[in-house]
Amino acid sequence: MKNLINKQLPEFSQMAYLNGDFKTVTHDDLLGKWSVLFFYPADFTFVCPTELEDMAQKYAAFQELGVEIYSVSTDTHFSHKAWHDTSDSINKIKYPMLADPTGALAKSFGVYLEEDGISYRGTFVINPEGKVKVAEIHDNGIGRNADELFRKVQAAQYVEKNPYEVCPAKWQPGADTIKPGIDLVGRI
Repeated sequence: MKNLINKQLPEFSQMAYLNGDFKTVTHDDLLGKWSVLFFYPADFTFVCPTELEDMAQKYAAFQELGVEIYSVSTDTHFSHKAWHDTSDSINKIKYPMLADPTGALAKSFGVYLEEDGISYRGTFVINPEGKVKVAEIHDNGIGRNADELFRKVQAAQYVEKNPYEVCPAKWQPGADTIKPGIDLVGRI
């Protein structure tokens, strides 16, 4: 697996379904704000709607942080619309659902399963400059948690604003951070 941390967002142009319309989303749309690319295997499946609904329920909170969510699968934008129109869970989504039928975007993030034509569950947090700050890949049987992703975005934003501090395990906004230095070596 290639390391994507602090690598620049690749150029892309994908069709998306959003709020009853089709639109094109490009890498330029992600620049200037925090973004999350949330890859999932396929529409009309089992774990995927639970994750996408979880993200939909947390979407307003992400928006308050200035973060845009983009779900991505290898389905077409037409499939996204059909799923949105028929599923009570998916009907709650207000963020763009990107279509990656060739798998090009999934390949560029290292989550494409060639033999199946789908992606692993990949989550990527991208800063306003287009650099990947969080990269996680899960096996497809393991669902993700929007609350934990939200905490990681908050930590990434904090560290970006406070480059001489780091956020320890389970850090929450307002909690103590750590200022690395020689005086702390062996004391934590």
